[in-house]
Amino acid sequence: MLTKKEQRLRRARQTRARIALQCAARLSVFRSNLHIYAQVLSEDGGKVLASASTLEKSVREQLGASGKGGNAAAATLVGKLIAEKAKAAGIEKVAFDRSGFAYHGRVKALAEAAREAGLQF
Repeated sequence: MLTKKEQRLRRARQTRARIALQCAARLSVFRSNLHIYAQVLSEDGGKVLASASTLEKSVREQLGASGKGGNAAAATLVGKLIAEKAKAAGIEKVAFDRSGFAYHGRVKALAEAAREAGLQF
C-alpha cells in the first residue's frame, strides 16, 4: 500500500517524463499546508532559472497582517511573481508541472495567474 506522498510522487513522475520529451522549461509547483512554492527549471532539469514562494518578504507584505500563504489569493500572487521573474530571465514558454497535485484550488490559481501575467503553457 502506497502512502499519500508516494502516490503523489508516482503521479509526478509520469508528468515529468512527458515534460522531458517536450524539451521545454518546466514550471514546477509545490504546496504545503502553509505555503506554496514555484520554480522555473531549465530544459535539462538541472538549473533553477526563477523561483517564487509565499515565504518571500514582498509576497508576505502583500498578503497583509495575516500573512497566510495557504490560500488561493496567496497562490495568485506567487503565480504573477513567477511569471514576471521568468520573463525577466528570458523565458516565455514553459511546461506546467503540478508535481502530482490535483489541478484544483491553489495549484489552479497559481497556473491561471501565471498565464494572465504572460507566461505560455
